[in-house]
Amino acid sequence: MKALVIIPTYNERENLTELLRQIFVLGLHVEVLIVDDNSPDSTGELADQMAAADPRVHVLHRPGKMGLGSAYVTGFRYALERDYEAIFEMDADFSHNPESLPVFLKELENADLVLGSRYLHGVTVVNWPLSRLILSYLANVYSRVITGMPIKDATGGYKCFRRQVLEAIDLSRVKSDGYGFQIEINFKAFRKGFRIKEIPILFVDRRAGESKMSRKIVWEAAYMVWRLRLLDLIGAL
Repeated sequence: MKALVIIPTYNERENLTELLRQIFVLGLHVEVLIVDDNSPDSTGELADQMAAADPRVHVLHRPGKMGLGSAYVTGFRYALERDYEAIFEMDADFSHNPESLPVFLKELENADLVLGSRYLHGVTVVNWPLSRLILSYLANVYSRVITGMPIKDATGGYKCFRRQVLEAIDLSRVKSDGYGFQIEINFKAFRKGFRIKEIPILFVDRRAGESKMSRKIVWEAAYMVWRLRLLDLIGAL
């Protein structure tokens, strides 16, 4: 199964080289797409150098910081225009362990969307302050209650889609970002009846660089679940 790992970047130069090394050393039939938002630290230029040296690496440049959700939508469109059968979302900051990639692909044999979960068997999060952990956990309980999705970790960003899932979603109508984006994509796949499987992952907070989390992202997610429920009720999802 030919797979594409989409990695949005903004100031991730410190992480990129080692991250791709760890991905490719696994020996999987995967390629990587770096979607860079004109990083001031020259992440984009480094990505271009890596792409020039390795045909498995591809790069898309965007003019500025346009958000995580739109970066993934850009990557999804890139994948759907080509012959990739499995499409990953993955952070650039090592919070998502590359060693889990083979597990996702194995589980995708009997699922349409595989989600890496921090809350499937207790809590598997390392290096987060308690306040952020509580916020994330409660956000997932909140989204599960409002939307009815039987998903323990709807806000996680480490996941793998069969291309059929993304083909069935109208990407032009996906406008959310951050946590809200993850909830929206999961909910659309859930309501379309795709098989969703959660697998446990160990989430380790970023080892270099700065977090992109903001209050705006949290409030957008809180609003998003009600919007999704309303659209679903009126048949406009």
